[in-house]
Amino acid sequence: MSYEGKILRRALRRFEEDRRQREERFQERRENIFRRQPRLREIDGELRSTMSRILTGALRQGADPRPAVEALRKQNLGLQEERKLLLEQMGLPADCLEEKPACLLCGDTGYRGGGMCRCLLAYCAREQQQELSRMLDLGSQSFETFSLEWYSEEGSPELGISPRENMDWIFRTCKRYAVSFGPGSGNLLLTGNPGLGKTFLSAAIARDVSGEGWSVVYDTAAHIFDRFEARKFGREAGEEIEADVERVLDCDLLILDDLGTEMTTPFVQSALYSIVNGRILNRRSSILSTNLKLEELSRRYSPQIASRLEGEYQILPFFGEDIRKLKKERS
Repeated sequence: MSYEGKILRRALRRFEEDRRQREERFQERRENIFRRQPRLREIDGELRSTMSRILTGALRQGADPRPAVEALRKQNLGLQEERKLLLEQMGLPADCLEEKPACLLCGDTGYRGGGMCRCLLAYCAREQQQELSRMLDLGSQSFETFSLEWYSEEGSPELGISPRENMDWIFRTCKRYAVSFGPGSGNLLLTGNPGLGKTFLSAAIARDVSGEGWSVVYDTAAHIFDRFEARKFGREAGEEIEADVERVLDCDLLILDDLGTEMTTPFVQSALYSIVNGRILNRRSSILSTNLKLEELSRRYSPQIASRLEGEYQILPFFGEDIRKLKKERS
């Protein structure tokens, strides 16, 4: 899972801030207990200093530290028992003076086994969903809130299927894609007129996939190509423009919306091919959304791009009436 730099930086700041606040709350509780029973502070100090003193002395003399450690263990047992009794008299659990990590897997470091622990990944997922929410309505656009009632049950003579039957299949396909998402999940091409639910289902997929900790980038085709062009021709330079390009190429799932609304220049043709082909070769999944039909895409873009779209993408054709207009008429 590869998160873009700004997502990871925000997640790390939030992670460290929460850890700091937990430590402060623990120290405050600890001090309150010590104020109520000063003998507990004395015991705590003795337990902390005795081990260091005995081990240091044994090692300085070149002696085997094990007998000293065993003697210390017996001495400490008495102190621990006294601490336990004092805490019981106060109605507190025996381990309330011991700081325990929120994550037992990594001990609150955020890393485990050479990679990010799932606790830090959860912070990344939350930050990413906040980022996606700036462009998508993740709060209301989900598989749970999707409704087939806006799609007619009348069959199409040309297609031999009704809009509702078609959308039921598309809905189940998208949900299955989101639930089983992982490396090599493949690609989707959402085609059809505006107002048929392409962005809604894209948001639902983004919501579920990002919620599982996968890195998701959603952006419009026009903006993505503009960033690629800015880097190529030197209109902008620096880490930010590099990060914008890298996030498109390296994220686990790219959702590219409104393909076909951009100016289709030779550079755009080249950039689109690089994105589509590069992500296929690296087994990184993509969802492309367009108002154009497949034959219109084939006329607009190069044969190489059309070949990749037809051969490597599952095509989901949306048709029916504009839902936005239907909602307006019924309101």
